Amino acid sequence: MFLNYLKIAFRTLTKQKGYSVINIGGLAIGMAVAILIGLWVYDELSYNKQYPNYTRIAEVRHYGTEPSTGITRGSQACQIPLGTALKMRYRSYFKHILLGNWIGDYTITASDKKLMGRGKFIEGGVIDMLSLAMLKGDKTALNDPHSIILSKSMAESVFGSVNPVGKTLKIDNRMDVTVTGVYEDLPQNADFGDVKFFAPWALWVSSNGWIQDVVNSWSNSSFSVYVQLADNTSLEAANAGLTGFYAKNLPQDLAHEADDYKMVLYLYPMQQWHLYSDFKDGRPAPGRIRFVWLFGIVGGFVLLLACINFMNLSTARSEKRAKEVGIRKAIGSLKKQLVQQFLSESFLVVCLAFGLTLLLVYGFLPFFNDLAGKDMLFPADNLYVWMACLAFMVLTALLSGLYPAFYLSSFQPVKTLKGSFRVGKAAAIPRKVLVVLQFTVSVVLIIGVFVVYRQIQHAQNRPVGYDRKGLLSVIMNDPNFHGREEAIQRELLATGVVTGTAFSSSPLTNVWNNTGGFTWTGKDPKTESDFSVTKVSHDFGSLAGWKFLAGRDFSRTFGTDTAAVILNETAAKYLNLKNPVGEFVTIDDGQKKLRIIGVIKDMLMQSPYEPVKRGMYYLDAGHDDAQRLIVRLSPHASAQEALPKIEAVVRKTVPSALFQYSFVDQDFAAKFATEQQVGKLAAVFTLLAILISCLGLFGLASFMAEQRTKEIGIRKVLGASVLNLWGLLSKDFLILVTIAFGIATPIAWYLLDSWLQQYKYRTDLSWWIFVLAGAGAIGITVLTVSVQSVRAALMNPVKSLRSE
Repeated sequence: MFLNYLKIAFRTLTKQKGYSVINIGGLAIGMAVAILIGLWVYDELSYNKQYPNYTRIAEVRHYGTEPSTGITRGSQACQIPLGTALKMRYRSYFKHILLGNWIGDYTITASDKKLMGRGKFIEGGVIDMLSLAMLKGDKTALNDPHSIILSKSMAESVFGSVNPVGKTLKIDNRMDVTVTGVYEDLPQNADFGDVKFFAPWALWVSSNGWIQDVVNSWSNSSFSVYVQLADNTSLEAANAGLTGFYAKNLPQDLAHEADDYKMVLYLYPMQQWHLYSDFKDGRPAPGRIRFVWLFGIVGGFVLLLACINFMNLSTARSEKRAKEVGIRKAIGSLKKQLVQQFLSESFLVVCLAFGLTLLLVYGFLPFFNDLAGKDMLFPADNLYVWMACLAFMVLTALLSGLYPAFYLSSFQPVKTLKGSFRVGKAAAIPRKVLVVLQFTVSVVLIIGVFVVYRQIQHAQNRPVGYDRKGLLSVIMNDPNFHGREEAIQRELLATGVVTGTAFSSSPLTNVWNNTGGFTWTGKDPKTESDFSVTKVSHDFGSLAGWKFLAGRDFSRTFGTDTAAVILNETAAKYLNLKNPVGEFVTIDDGQKKLRIIGVIKDMLMQSPYEPVKRGMYYLDAGHDDAQRLIVRLSPHASAQEALPKIEAVVRKTVPSALFQYSFVDQDFAAKFATEQQVGKLAAVFTLLAILISCLGLFGLASFMAEQRTKEIGIRKVLGASVLNLWGLLSKDFLILVTIAFGIATPIAWYLLDSWLQQYKYRTDLSWWIFVLAGAGAIGITVLTVSVQSVRAALMNPVKSLRSE
């Protein structure tokens, strides 16, 4: 019987080719979108789950409340004594407590080969904590202070097919290490996935004198601490055990300050690192999980739109199948059997659509990966995936076929066979409701894409306080740069492709140093005293284009500028001094006194979505802390012409260095990567949702034109114009889309206003965005419906009335 149903279904599909193409094509697109989004959602939800200890790994963080403002802030930057105290007094809660630095870019040198790789210095327990798959070496591979373990890809890049174990390397041309292990590359959807080597924490300490000076200092928060819970300890128990940590472990003078700030130490579990990466009041808050839910809902709605097309076209063509249903009922078919038949047709359509879906998924997955910044594969070798696909097909078949099946099987045989059956106006109401639902979703998506794009543009166009165009940032990892800075500047200016150079302790698009403990005249003892600090060379201000509100720039004619400081506008306002120029700020318990010589307009160096942080600029005359060489290219030289000349100067002046650079405007653009990915994905899904909706409209308009062929012929004979007939056939659809726009507007406003609240620097929800989206939806409807409406209106009435 089932095979018979399929035969009938196949004949029906081949008989109505146009509608079959619309149904199968629309369902295939909807299912492909749902599967691609499903892969993306799965990739996001499985982030970090590759680590067997995923549920027991955490990062140590802290937060406190500023007494004067009540603002709560948190950070993951810890002090070395904090890690030491955890090991001495809280060991029972943890299997591993690991001190480390931040992941960074380092130059790896082996013989004459140099390359850049991301690495992390951390204590040796990391191999066991992350369960690294050691291809060579074992868990003790980082026990030697001068050891290093490489990822498989890094080992192949440096040594090719040669066994790297026992080979020597240099890190940043100053740290000699021996390869003691190779581990399997970590997947892309995992923290530490971009790390190409791990090296011992002891090596980092011994190679940096400033760290040795702060080993026992609670005032320097520059490090990371990771823990793995003991097997018999829960996260809640460990956090409870850390209650009052600062009061119990800080020196007495600092413990009082920590009490004023209500400082709390807590564990931030790896389970939340990716999806709960935003922080509110110092605690984890939903981050990317919002996008997971968003795209999951979008995928469901796009599939629903495709199912709506199937339902609409099936019920719209009910008159064509009324006699078929009547005959079947007259010869004994039960309603149950008719429902089974129509569901079989639905299942056949879904099966054919799924075959096309797989082709679409395989064809567009590389493009989707580029768009989403992923490296996903369709897991064709996974039995559970195919079981999920089968369940997905059955669900789609039921979703798209149940209503038409029960609707068609409910026809009364007496009326259908006598020819008196008419569907009536009431039968069209469900179709109209579904069309309204389709376009409500489409309009919400259109408005969403507009707002996401506007938010990105709003942040990108935000004044940054300097000219990014033509600025190059060169990494200075190699210690041989030191002492040759002025020679590099002379050589670069002599090339003719460079108009200015300067040095900085941080890149222009970030600040790596936040320092506290400042005091100034009239400061409230309870006022927060942290500032973002950047050390710069004499030429930095002129290169960046500082705009002075008061005072002057650093100058070589003033030897006292080594004890001077320049404030940004935000910092100057925070100090609340009438005329800050000439005043002093002190640090290190009054040991160091800095004279304010200038105030500049704010430079946006951190998040473009947040207010500018209060910042200070010190003069680094001896370039002791220079981490970046900033170069401004001549406007008369192209990058292709300038880069080889700049590289030649660097190689000549510092032969041991690897020339590694980035354009400042590209570094700034990278800050919008997440929002741009969301915007691009939303735009693609919106276009597909509109396409599916238009396919449905096209099919319905075609059916209506076919149904009203004779009416159109009569109206033409009586003098109706093409425009009159076009309006007659288009009016109903335009009314439905207008209703959809009215429903979509408040929904979109509520959702997008909630989304924008996460940004302190955000665009507004302008009324014209909604009007433009509504006009776009109406325009799309007009174009779609007009194809069939105009064709019907231009038809020769003689042909349509011949049977009369």
